[in-house]
Amino acid sequence: MQKQILANKRRTVHIIIAFTLIISLFGALISALSKNWSITLIFAIAALAYAIFQYYFSASFSTLVSGARPIAASDEPKLYHMVNNVANLAKVPVPKIYLIDDPAPNAFATGRDPNHSLVAVTTGLLKVMPDAELKAVLAHEISHIKNYDIRVSMIAFGLTSIAGVFSDLGFRLIYFGAWNRSKNGEERSPIGVVALILAAIAAPFVAALAQMAVSREREFLADVSAANLLNTPDPMISALKNLADHSRPMQQQNTATEALFISSPLRKSIFSGLFSTHPPLEKRIERLERLKK
Repeated sequence: MQKQILANKRRTVHIIIAFTLIISLFGALISALSKNWSITLIFAIAALAYAIFQYYFSASFSTLVSGARPIAASDEPKLYHMVNNVANLAKVPVPKIYLIDDPAPNAFATGRDPNHSLVAVTTGLLKVMPDAELKAVLAHEISHIKNYDIRVSMIAFGLTSIAGVFSDLGFRLIYFGAWNRSKNGEERSPIGVVALILAAIAAPFVAALAQMAVSREREFLADVSAANLLNTPDPMISALKNLADHSRPMQQQNTATEALFISSPLRKSIFSGLFSTHPPLEKRIERLERLKK
């Protein structure tokens, strides 16, 4: 797992650099169309500043978006005891605990490192999960914390959430006709406008694909890590089967937060399998079953 931790730390830096470069290129395209190259520098600085801001504050933003609220030990003593127990088994600091008022069984972990992390569970999860399965889900989420998956998914969440803003900006610039005519009133080539349209359309898709790329394999690894923490894969297998049986979309949905959850919180569509940030629960169960052989 040490290799996975180091890989996640490197991946975080790579995502930030890639995001800054993509937004800078987007700014360069607008600069070329407007003949104002200072726009490129503005976009680059804004992208880097936003990435740094997200590094420190996207965990708080994700709880706001998902409707999670912090709770005290007196609110859910059993949950608090389990989180403390699993954190001690994983040898990580005890994360903050949040609750989401939602009947859909689900959970997520986020934060920039084990010292600045949190675990959130839904009321639906507490209702349908027996103690052994709930402990397995918590072991899965705390494994994300220990493996620094939370840092990668947190950055992916923050950058995905802003992709739509840049996309909308591009469309607004086109709509208001900023690039239709040159200073002398002559029509400009439509090539630049077409390129800007394509960039604006592509931005959210690129962000979604990047988010998916850093999410699928880490779910398998967190399942295995949870099994190792509990010295048996059986509770994790049972928990995943329970999630499959009670699967339902969450009331507060956001594509940017999908990768954070143990199971996709979104409504299923014909593109769910293609763009989902999660491998099918059946595949995850199959991998865990192999550990028993």
